[in-house]
Amino acid sequence: MDKYYLTSRGSFEQFLVSRLTESTIYAPFRRLNVLDYERVNEENVKNIALHEPLPATPLKTFFLPIRKNVTLDVNGSLPAIILGVPACDLAALDLLDAVYLDPAFPDDLYRKQREQTILIGTDCHSHLKHCHCTIYNINPFPERNCDLVLSGYQSDVFIRILSDKGQKLLKDMCSRIPVQEAKAGDLETVKLKRMAVRDDITRQNQGLPDLKHTSTLLKQSEYWLWKKYASTCVGCGACAAICPTCTCFLLLDRPEFEKVRQLDTCQYPDFQRVAAGEDPLSPLTVRFRNRYLCKYVWRPERYKVSACTGCGRCIDACPGNISKNELLTELNTGEVKISQHA
Repeated sequence: MDKYYLTSRGSFEQFLVSRLTESTIYAPFRRLNVLDYERVNEENVKNIALHEPLPATPLKTFFLPIRKNVTLDVNGSLPAIILGVPACDLAALDLLDAVYLDPAFPDDLYRKQREQTILIGTDCHSHLKHCHCTIYNINPFPERNCDLVLSGYQSDVFIRILSDKGQKLLKDMCSRIPVQEAKAGDLETVKLKRMAVRDDITRQNQGLPDLKHTSTLLKQSEYWLWKKYASTCVGCGACAAICPTCTCFLLLDRPEFEKVRQLDTCQYPDFQRVAAGEDPLSPLTVRFRNRYLCKYVWRPERYKVSACTGCGRCIDACPGNISKNELLTELNTGEVKISQHA
């Protein structure tokens, strides 16, 4: 089996407090029934919400904020530790790294932030209504793209190392708090919980096509489907802002040769407007369809990775109550085609 280490929740919290002068630490907290990241301090460390789905803010926002002056260097800032990252957000790094760490056009600011950040993933002990990660071959527990994995049960914290940075952090942890190697029998409850959550997510998404089949269906889709689901779209771009893999941006020039990178999305009017006012994505229905084709056809073909990780945030954030899952399930099952040519 993979080697796991064991410590108590109280000891782990003690370790986090001891690192506050060396690292800026972020973790999920529940406030007014919303789970999101906040900076950890001595007062709130005991309130960290481990193993709950799903932080409202995707992981990408730490590396690609909505608006960022890219001429400012990140050197000199404290290294960051981001704790409680779910597997769906970690899987999104497959695409973000492919885009921003492309050897031909690497983004130095993104690279430096990735190098200076330690990612600690955590298992999901439950799931939300729109979670569908398992349909896209992503388990609700971290398996890649992080440095350590935490798998807790009650007062125990099980730790697995996935990188050299994780190995270094665990070594530092062992010098500050009691840590021991976990035995195989200690992990049975963790394994059972993982399998139960995985099976529940798969069960609640019966009828939703996998990535390969989704790509095929979208290529064959007809205009009536997009007209139907785009009827309540307002082009606000919330789905792209909250998506862990959407990467489009504008680069804005400012005085003194400063440049600002700002989130952009194909859902905004004028996204593809060019000289003389030509705009191939001017109709809202076309823009709406474009995002699906980008995520399920063009990005996977270009980068050989998934551009959707099944987090379901786009469904939760949509003011038009548009469900991507309902659209793809209808396309897959061929049901509810009433007034399809209206």
